[in-house]
Amino acid sequence: MRLNLKDIIHVPGAVLPFEFSLDLSDCEFGGERPICEPVQVAGQVRNMAGALVFDAQAVTTLHLHCDRCAKPFSREKRVEFETLLATELAGEDSDDIVLLEGDFLDAGALMRETFVLEMDSKNLCTEDCKGLCSGCGVDLNVEPCRCKKEGDPRLAALGKFFEQAEE
Repeated sequence: MRLNLKDIIHVPGAVLPFEFSLDLSDCEFGGERPICEPVQVAGQVRNMAGALVFDAQAVTTLHLHCDRCAKPFSREKRVEFETLLATELAGEDSDDIVLLEGDFLDAGALMRETFVLEMDSKNLCTEDCKGLCSGCGVDLNVEPCRCKKEGDPRLAALGKFFEQAEE
């Protein structure tokens, strides 16, 4: 979505609201594509005393698999973003300022990059997910581990002593 900012660049107090959808279904994270639904973006560009401020919020529902127990789950993802816009940079490049292409801003590309960078590196179905047992593979959220507990090998001789005492 390209925004034409010509009408607000030189008008302090002017506001340009916008709304659009992003298709990020092609984005892959950890071998999966969790962004199946369109990302709804809404916001505004406002001229505050000659400085252009881009303010936006992007929202969608992610379809994920838990990194601990592998269960599928859905969760809302909301990303808020604000930055300054400029027609030219005076001096060095700045990551805090987005440079316009003439009077235009590619808001779609900007929000795509922002949303992707805000994706979580770890996804859990619940904060206290116990995951799967590395021995027997049981889901520890549902049932206890079925592994036979092995004793400390340093105490093996003591265990044999007690076994002989019972005989």
